Amino acid sequence: MIKILLLRVVRPDVIVNAAARTAVDRAESESELSRTLDAIAPEVLAREAAALGVLQVHYSTDYVFDGSGSKPREECSPTGPLSVYRRTKLEGEQLVSGSGCRHLILRTSRVYAARGGNFTRRMLRLAAERDELKVIDEQIGAPIGADLLADLTAHANCAIAADPAKCGLYHCVAAGETSWHAHARFVIERARAHGHALKVAADAVRPIPTRDDPTAATRPLNSRLDKRRLQHSFGLVLPAWQLGVERTLGEVLGH
Repeated sequence: MIKILLLRVVRPDVIVNAAARTAVDRAESESELSRTLDAIAPEVLAREAAALGVLQVHYSTDYVFDGSGSKPREECSPTGPLSVYRRTKLEGEQLVSGSGCRHLILRTSRVYAARGGNFTRRMLRLAAERDELKVIDEQIGAPIGADLLADLTAHANCAIAADPAKCGLYHCVAAGETSWHAHARFVIERARAHGHALKVAADAVRPIPTRDDPTAATRPLNSRLDKRRLQHSFGLVLPAWQLGVERTLGEVLGH
């Protein structure tokens, strides 16, 4: 309640909600907490945005789809969430879009940064400890750096301020696609090229199927998102996913 009162006092031009319950597996046993954070809280913020007449920016996920097939999903493609996290994220989208506020909903995927826990840091740690790594090669998507996501959000916000008709739902990831296995190999190859000592060589990263690494929550095999609407609406050329991973890797290694 205090934060809502603060919004009414500050009266911001834009409300950006980057909070989420990202512990996907724990959400299976903490469904009420997941729904509170990923659905109810965004709805409360969206209703405040509507009352203030300001834009609400909300981040969602490729997990709202069922992960079947191999084609990139468009914004209008049928959804089919298969876990608690996926259902609550979809509900959050629906509550924000139905709140009556001007909104920008960005579905994104595999967000990472140089700080905090992420796939790149985990692969570097394991590669320094082990002689071989086994990484899933069936799940395909496009990782995006948090810095690029922030830049795209700011660009879209400026465009919407000039043309409110650009509000709505967009898919927002880097260009290209990769499996977790190929992503891990890239990280290890580039780390070695930077002179970082690792026990594991890139060719010692073994591909495995999803069934060999079971999790409490089902992961989508197809996380491909069609980005054409974002590019056309905001005049963007998206960089390849490798560029962001390379930049983040340099930060992690202290270059």
